[in-house]
Amino acid sequence: MCSLAQAQGQPPSGPRFILVGDSTMAPRSGYGNALCARLQQVACINLARGGRSSMSFRAEGLWDTVLALLNERGENGAKQKTLVLIQFGHNDQPGKPGRSTDLATEFGPNMAGYVKEVKAAGGEVVLITPLTRRTFKTGDLDNDLRPWAEAVIRVGAEQGVPVLDLNAISHAAVAAMGQPAADTLAEAPPRFDRTHLGPKGAELFSGQVMEGLIKLRPELATAKTLGP
Repeated sequence: MCSLAQAQGQPPSGPRFILVGDSTMAPRSGYGNALCARLQQVACINLARGGRSSMSFRAEGLWDTVLALLNERGENGAKQKTLVLIQFGHNDQPGKPGRSTDLATEFGPNMAGYVKEVKAAGGEVVLITPLTRRTFKTGDLDNDLRPWAEAVIRVGAEQGVPVLDLNAISHAAVAAMGQPAADTLAEAPPRFDRTHLGPKGAELFSGQVMEGLIKLRPELATAKTLGP
């Protein structure tokens, strides 16, 4: 991941990336840093944080950092071209005090608010649907996050911004693996669970996001570093 100082220094050749989301995108437990490693030709700042929802990320002041970056200007007075990737959903689900949002009345408006503010600051947005969980039940992979993914897709259509349906892509890949293979994507014990990622999972899903971004924005292929 590029440091904040690097991002504020010499402008890179392509757009700066800012990652906003929860633990499945965050450093250590998610795919965000692995995605930044695939984007070594540009500045990439991973501001995703564990345990955050579309509500708490803003309530805790973390969104203010994103807006500050979007509004900063270089020595020539111009803003740096920035693409903000936003992924929430896991912690918006019921049963998480201080984080849960109502799917029908809060989650969509929260996501739309982020999009509107990025646009107002001159940035661009790609919304990402929530990464699948990896728990099989009677041989089938559950997808309890699909309603939140569909809400993100609706927001993208309403706001006129692209959506990368990582939920569908990752669910299909994990469903094809089966439980034993899917468990190799997790963090090592004692942190093992079927939501967060170890190195193998981060590599797999960051590759899916990179491929999806290039399909949505073919010009981003020039930002991709050499490698898988």
